[in-house]
Amino acid sequence: MFIAVEGGDGAGKSTQITQLQAWLESQGKKVTLCREPGSTELGEHVRELLLFAKNVGICRMSELLLFMTARAQLVKEIIRPALNRGEIVLADRFLLSSIVYQGYGGELNIEEIRQVGLIATGGTLPDLNIILDVPLSAAKRRRKKTPDRLESEADAFHERVRNGFLKEAETFPEKNFVISAVQSIDEVQNEIRKKLFPLLT
Repeated sequence: MFIAVEGGDGAGKSTQITQLQAWLESQGKKVTLCREPGSTELGEHVRELLLFAKNVGICRMSELLLFMTARAQLVKEIIRPALNRGEIVLADRFLLSSIVYQGYGGELNIEEIRQVGLIATGGTLPDLNIILDVPLSAAKRRRKKTPDRLESEADAFHERVRNGFLKEAETFPEKNFVISAVQSIDEVQNEIRKKLFPLLT
């Protein structure tokens, strides 16, 4: 099973995915955890460039293709081998983030992003996207003091991102599960577990 935890910056993805990994392992499941971009040598270099090289000019299309490059490497090195071993893969972001950030947020063609994503991943996509939804005002309070390049985008960009996640969930409800992340950490985690428990048997 392949699960991606998605959501805007400040939604609490890292906290929830770590707790989810621990719970799944307590259920006797073998889990591979990865993040985007990153988790491979190439991916970590791309991550540094995309998120922290603020003085490097990166247009939206270049941004998209860099994310796709890291994603292709992640699938080849980590995700597909783990799935072939019968493990559960938990990804901190995956293709939906490109659709939402570069598509809805950055206003690139969304269907073209989907097609490029299918090529980059070889069709290896999450069985379920867990989307942590939080209003922009709350998300801004949660963000770390030194924002990365994407976190530094204007509020209008982040509003389009949030709306994009919700629109994708509405359009493809069988693949996307939205949870309000304004609840406590434990409440959010419990909702995730309730959703996943029937899928583990």
